[in-house]
Amino acid sequence: MKFDMDYIAHNNELTETNPYFKLFLTAILLIVTLALDNLYFDVFIFVVMSIVILAIAKVNYKSYLKFLSLPMAFLVITCIFLIFFFGKGDVIYETGIFGIVVTTDSWHYGVYTFMRVMGCLPCLGFLALTTPIAKILHCLGRLKVPKIMIEIGLLMYNTIFIFLNEIDTMQKAQDSRLGYHSYFTSFKSLGALSSTIFLRSLDKSETLQNSLDSRGYSGELPVYEPRKVR
Repeated sequence: MKFDMDYIAHNNELTETNPYFKLFLTAILLIVTLALDNLYFDVFIFVVMSIVILAIAKVNYKSYLKFLSLPMAFLVITCIFLIFFFGKGDVIYETGIFGIVVTTDSWHYGVYTFMRVMGCLPCLGFLALTTPIAKILHCLGRLKVPKIMIEIGLLMYNTIFIFLNEIDTMQKAQDSRLGYHSYFTSFKSLGALSSTIFLRSLDKSETLQNSLDSRGYSGELPVYEPRKVR
C-alpha cells in the first residue's frame, strides 16, 4: 500500500471542515503539549487525537501508522542517544561498554523527549492528514505569513513527494530484479539506492526549476484561493 498524504488529505470526513479551526487547534495543542511537560497529558493527547484521526476523520489506520513510522524511527534513535550519552546524575544502569552508563538525568531526558514528541505527532497528523496543503498555505497567507516562507514550504512539500516517488520507483525496479531476495542482496540494493537517490533528486530539482522558468516564474508562486461563496 503506497502512502499518499495528499490523496488522504483530500479524501476524509474532515476535509471540508474549516481549515482555520484545524490550524489554530493544532497550534494550541502543540503549544500546550510542549509547555506542560506532563507525561499523562502527552499520552492523553496522543490517544484523543489518534481517535479523532481514525474514528472521526476515518483515515485508514495503515496510512496513519505509515505517517508515524518515519518520525518514530528518528525519535527512537534520538532518545537512545539521549539516554546513553547525555545527562548527569546517579548511575542507574551500566552497559559495561566503554564506560557508557544510564543516569537519572539522561533517563529523564530520553523518556520525556519521547513522550513529548509522541504527544505532538498526532496533532501534526491531524492537520496534515485532514487538510490539503493548498488550504493550509491559503490560511497562512491570510494570516500575513511572509510569502517567501509560504513559497519555501510549497516547494519543500513538492520536493519531498518527488523524493519519495523516486525511492518508490527505484525500490520496485530493484525488487523486480530480486534485489531484496536475501540479506546480502538487500544490503547491496540499499547501498545502491542511497548512493543513487541523491543524484536523482538533484536532477529532479533541476527539472523542477526549468519547468518553473518555462512557465514564467518571476520569484513568486501563486497560492490557491478558494472561491468566495455569496
